[in-house]
Amino acid sequence: MEFFSYIRSLFLLSLPLIGGHVAQVLIGVGDTLIVGRYSTEALAALVLGTTIFFIIFIFGAGFSFAAMALISTANTEGDNIKIRRITRMALWLSLAFGCIVSPFFIFSERLLLFLGQDFNLAVLASDYLIFSGIAMFPALSSSVLRCYLAGMEYVKVTFYISVVAVLLNILINYLLVFGMFGFPELGIIGAGIATVLVNLFMFISFLIYAKTKLTHHNLFVRFWRPDRGVIGLVLKMGSAIGITSLAEAGLFSASSIMIGWLGQIELAAHGIALQLASITFMLHLGLSDAATIRVSSALGKTDKHKIINECWASLVISLGLSFLAILIFLGFPKLLISTFLNSEEINSNLIIEMGISLLALAALFQLVDGGQALAIHLLRGIHDTTIPMYIAVISYWIIGLPCAYVLSFHYNFGAQGIWLGLVLGLGFACLFLLLRLIKNLRNLS
Repeated sequence: MEFFSYIRSLFLLSLPLIGGHVAQVLIGVGDTLIVGRYSTEALAALVLGTTIFFIIFIFGAGFSFAAMALISTANTEGDNIKIRRITRMALWLSLAFGCIVSPFFIFSERLLLFLGQDFNLAVLASDYLIFSGIAMFPALSSSVLRCYLAGMEYVKVTFYISVVAVLLNILINYLLVFGMFGFPELGIIGAGIATVLVNLFMFISFLIYAKTKLTHHNLFVRFWRPDRGVIGLVLKMGSAIGITSLAEAGLFSASSIMIGWLGQIELAAHGIALQLASITFMLHLGLSDAATIRVSSALGKTDKHKIINECWASLVISLGLSFLAILIFLGFPKLLISTFLNSEEINSNLIIEMGISLLALAALFQLVDGGQALAIHLLRGIHDTTIPMYIAVISYWIIGLPCAYVLSFHYNFGAQGIWLGLVLGLGFACLFLLLRLIKNLRNLS
């Protein structure tokens, strides 16, 4: 019965975190739906702009994820001063990162033209990216504060704020993109302004909650004062986490580019299958965040028994979620794929046929992708990030991507070959990350 209590408590903790991740996805979906109704050209520019923003953001967010693990451990130890120092230095590093990358956003038009993008597309995308560059500061800062709260298991408030942010994003986009109710019609610039305002809202909301409910932490007392020991730790862990996340995001971006070489039907089917897999991945991501918090907390108590039980409980839940997704993907592939298509589209049957085969691979995908994500987060929970980073980079870029290319273009497996390559890369990562986890658990005192 004790083990089932671990499963229950971990699952309940993960639900608001899952909801928060889904809310973040819905913010992007809202942007796409509204801008897509404005113009096709603006939508293409938005896709380009948001892709660039996400890749840069995911690296910078590594500092906040490092802070979450460290804060959870410090909270268990009852060390409020350490919590304040960790949070403050994570904010320092996030703001510094924002300053370092800001020239890219300012000069994005020139850079996009240099990369061979269409002139009109580059102009529109840069209009969005200039505002995204401004949004980077509150986005990274709110990520730190969200992880600060999550590290102490204040997860419901992060979910509620994220839900309000989704609704606010839709409203602001509607008003500014189309120019409704007396507001100026700004098109994609309106979407950029919405990005700034929504992230600013999230940052202010997290800040107010932290300042009013957690006054004993005094987060901003002597904010200007550096803490070299803590900043070094957050920098080391955060950089490793950022590189790991960047490597995974880059893997899927590269796979989309390669499938684009095959044709529009393959790319359309790939996009649908990947979107469906991404939705189920949010379940694993929320669970993994909860596992990081619980394992880090147990580490603060130096409770080996609890650490092991938390790991086993998270693995059981992850397997359950994976098998549920597998049953859905294999049981209703045509229904799932066709939901994204206009039945009158001339190529809809071909896309559905291709999508069904990719969704079968996406079913296999669930086990390895969910497994590797959970293993990375569990290792993060015991403050092990450097070796997992190397494992991830090698798995994704030395094994996964080359295998995808060879299977697709040399053995003529097409889009299915690229997905098989992804499965192989993620499977390799899953195996060796789990072996790394087992080794660390055995070495715990």
